[in-house]
Amino acid sequence: MSQVLHTPPRTEAAPHDDLAALAARHGLTVSGARPSLPEYIRQLWARRHFITAFATAKLTTTYSQAKLGQLWQVMTPLLNAAVYYFIFGVLLNTKRGVADFIPFLVTGVFVWTFTQTSIMTGTRAISSNIGLVRALHFPRAALPISFCLQQLQQLLFSMAALVVILLAVGVPPALSWFLVIPALTLQFVFNAGVSMIMARLGAKTPDIAQLMPFVLRTWMYMSGVMWSLDNLIKQHHGMPPWVGDLLRANPAAVYIDLMRFALIDTFHASQLPPHVWLVATGWALVAGVGGFIYFWKAEETYGRG
Repeated sequence: MSQVLHTPPRTEAAPHDDLAALAARHGLTVSGARPSLPEYIRQLWARRHFITAFATAKLTTTYSQAKLGQLWQVMTPLLNAAVYYFIFGVLLNTKRGVADFIPFLVTGVFVWTFTQTSIMTGTRAISSNIGLVRALHFPRAALPISFCLQQLQQLLFSMAALVVILLAVGVPPALSWFLVIPALTLQFVFNAGVSMIMARLGAKTPDIAQLMPFVLRTWMYMSGVMWSLDNLIKQHHGMPPWVGDLLRANPAAVYIDLMRFALIDTFHASQLPPHVWLVATGWALVAGVGGFIYFWKAEETYGRG
C-alpha cells in the first residue's frame, strides 16, 4: 500500500501591479516613502519646535562636563583668534596695512567658525544619529538644520564677546551694526544648504567626515580670515584678474566681509566685492534651495543599509 503525498498546487507570485492595487485598496503606503516636496516642507515646519529644542539641548550639553561649563562657548573662539593673531598678525605680520586688525581678525574667526562647524556637524548629522533616524519618523532635514541652528546660537554667544572687543579698541556703536541681522540670515541659509548636501554625502560615505577638515582648512586660507584679500591681491601683481575675482566672490569671504563692514567703522564699502549683497543672496539661494532639494531626494534612503 503506497501513500501519496498531495502538495498544494504551485501558484505564481502576484504581479507588482496587483500588490500595488491591493495596498491602495486597503490604504497602505510604503514605510518611509519620500513625501512630495510641499508636504515635506509642511512636515518640517510642523517640527520647528523639535528643531529648536534639539539645537538648544545639543548646545547645552556640549560643555556640560567641563568645569568652566558654557564659558567655553566664548573662550574657544577667543583662544583661536589669539593663536591666529600671534602666528599671522605678529610672526607673519599680516596686520600691516589693516586698520583695527584685532576686530578685523576676531570677526573673521567668529564668522568663519560658524560656517566651518555647521558643515562639519552637518556632515555627521545622519551617520552620528543613526539610532534616532531608525527609531523615529520625522523629516531628516531637521537634523542638519538643527545643527546649523546650534552653531548660530554658539555664534551669538561669541558676538557678545566681539562687541566688548570692539568697544575696548575704540570702535563706536553705529547703525550699521543692524546689518548683522541680514548678513547672518543669509549666511545661515547658505550654511544650512551646504550642511544638507554634506549630510547626504556623509550618510552614504562616512569617510567624507575624515576628509572635510583638510578641505575646510584650505577654504579658510582662501577666505581672508587672517589677512586682507585686497592686500594679498595687490601684492601679487602677476595674478590674473579672474583669480582675484574668484577669491572675492568666495561665499565665506563674502559673509566675512559683510560682517566686517557692518561692525568695523574703518572697513569701508570700497573694500567689499562688487554687488556684494546680490552675491551673498545668490549664494544663499543656490546653496539653501539646491541643498534642500538634493537632501530631500534621498529622504527614503537615510538609515537603511
